[in-house]
Amino acid sequence: MESKLRKYLSILALSASGGSIYLIPYIRYVFYDHQIAAMGITNQQLGFLSTIYAIGCMLLYIPGGIIADKTSTKKCIILSLLSTAVLTTIFAFSMNYTAALIIWFLFAFTTTFVFWGSLFKTIRLIATENEQGFIFGLYYMGNGIFGAIVNGIAIWTMRFSDQMNTQFSYAVLIYAASTLVSAILIWVLIKEDKEKSKELKVNEFKLSQVGGLVKNPILWIFSFIIFAGYAVYSSTSYFTPYLTEVVGITPEESGVLSIFRTYLFYILAPLSGIVADKVFKSTSKWFMSLFAILALLFLGVMLLPEGTSVIVVSLYTLLPGMFGLALYGIIFSIAQETRIPAAVMGTAVGIASIIGYTPDFFMSTMFGTWLDNFGASGYRYIFLFLMSVCIVGLLASFFIYRKVKLIHARESSK
Repeated sequence: MESKLRKYLSILALSASGGSIYLIPYIRYVFYDHQIAAMGITNQQLGFLSTIYAIGCMLLYIPGGIIADKTSTKKCIILSLLSTAVLTTIFAFSMNYTAALIIWFLFAFTTTFVFWGSLFKTIRLIATENEQGFIFGLYYMGNGIFGAIVNGIAIWTMRFSDQMNTQFSYAVLIYAASTLVSAILIWVLIKEDKEKSKELKVNEFKLSQVGGLVKNPILWIFSFIIFAGYAVYSSTSYFTPYLTEVVGITPEESGVLSIFRTYLFYILAPLSGIVADKVFKSTSKWFMSLFAILALLFLGVMLLPEGTSVIVVSLYTLLPGMFGLALYGIIFSIAQETRIPAAVMGTAVGIASIIGYTPDFFMSTMFGTWLDNFGASGYRYIFLFLMSVCIVGLLASFFIYRKVKLIHARESSK
């Protein structure tokens, strides 16, 4: 019982850390209009902040994953959280765009370098082989709930000022405080299981193993699934300005809906994991269904007739967020299905993330340019692009499903 309690407390601490550390680099998800107003920048400039962050992340995924496979993941996570809290506090008192570009690049070091691989390697080690989908889903549920609570507090503090720049500063400081709290939770609740690490040869990583991972086609297909899942998840943030600019609701109302799309729907992640583990008995097969549904939803938003009720449109925009989080909330659980060993999980996540998180590299800037150049019509281009991405994700999931099926057939025939 104590072991089970510790497992769930560990997931709670990891959820809080993941749910807080990425709030600030992606603050536009909830405070899109506030950030533009507070910093006095354009849609394109806001998108370029994400591009700068993505460039740093791309450079750091693999070296960070290698370090995560060789050192204490607990120490890596705590160091990352503390340094992110410091940078976030600095940004709260300096809304200058040039300074923000530097800070967003440094966020790549504090939120990605050793944190990313350490986080998912720790979750992989906590879960048994037959509960990967559920545990990853549980992590993302906690992640979403924590993010929703923090953003709810941030929105609540806005009542203390009528100025958007001051309101935005309050939100940033709330983010810094939540990241510091998460570091304390990791320090208190995470206990590294040395026996399990030894059993799975977790620290017996060799640099030569990187070559084997790079040559593994399943790892690259896994990367495309992450790409598609993350592209959908991150791009639902554009429903926030869509609802204010096209549909006509207030920024505060749109921000509340964004909390549901971006965070609260993570409560579906454990259920999604159970569906993958128990119903489909294959994460890749479940992903095929989710990507198909999402493609139809993005097509549907473009086909909504003029004059459709504001309430109907607002509620409809929640659906891509709901199914997107059901998918992204268990995206890394497919690593078990692809037979990636736990010993190289940090490095594998680093390699897969190079392709998987390229949406941050170009999509925000591209979408921002479309919106600046085409106005409300730019959203049509965004939704068409996302529908295409879902089709790519569906095909990649099908490839993994067929590949794994062939591997199982070969093993059964021996």
